[in-house]
Amino acid sequence: MAWFKRQNKGILTPTENKKEAPDGLWYKTPSGKIIHMRELKQNAYVSPDDEYHVRIGSKEYFEILFDDNKFTELDKDMVSGDPLEFVDSKPYPSRIKKTQEKTELKDAVRSAHGKMNGLDICIACMDFGFIGGSMGSVVGEKIARAIEYSIKKKVPFLMISKSGGARMMEAGFSLMQMAKTSAKLAQLSEAKVPYISLLTDPTTGGVTASYAMLGDFNIAEPGALIGFAGPRVIRETIGKDLPKGFQSSEFVLDHGFLDFIVDRRQLKTKLTTLLKMLK
Repeated sequence: MAWFKRQNKGILTPTENKKEAPDGLWYKTPSGKIIHMRELKQNAYVSPDDEYHVRIGSKEYFEILFDDNKFTELDKDMVSGDPLEFVDSKPYPSRIKKTQEKTELKDAVRSAHGKMNGLDICIACMDFGFIGGSMGSVVGEKIARAIEYSIKKKVPFLMISKSGGARMMEAGFSLMQMAKTSAKLAQLSEAKVPYISLLTDPTTGGVTASYAMLGDFNIAEPGALIGFAGPRVIRETIGKDLPKGFQSSEFVLDHGFLDFIVDRRQLKTKLTTLLKMLK
């Protein structure tokens, strides 16, 4: 009865020579589904098992939308000043510098123009990783300049919003961006150039109260949080429990604030169809 006896020795690799699996190879969705990052990228960063849309930034959206990921970035070296000499746990310039080093971004929005399925388009996309995608003076100015480019070149404008709202370190300067971008969008409308606003998870605060909701078409990704104040703030203010799914893109669509919801995997095709209809 030697069948249970080991004929060969077990693993002999010394502990110090054992290789750990590299970080970042797998992604786990909130529902517990696990997917390899390579497959996730090939699937437009949407988990096929539960349709969860992973939060992504301008780099990924540009890869998805621009043909062959070819584009010309606008105002890429614009950075925030410190008009209020703001200090909280650290001086504002230090926070900006550290965030730039961490994210390899200059600020919370990037704008670029290029081709999407052969059509000319200008896209401004927010990055939540940069101080919560907060809207400061640079964000407002870059969006305004991107709109100006669309007006000048008669090129459709796509705004991809992902933000926690206005940037408190710039106070009134942040709030002024709401008026600036809204005024520019009015000029875009007068020039009869199409504007599509894509709301992603999350789109809140002054961004929702300005350019994010001013599109000729307001569209969103599935399951995105969309609103002005967050659910916790509203609950504490009104003292009532909120409806199920409150402020999800599906809830907002049902209440008439969106035109439709689009799966990210069909985003490029849907946008192309929409722009061809608007020609």
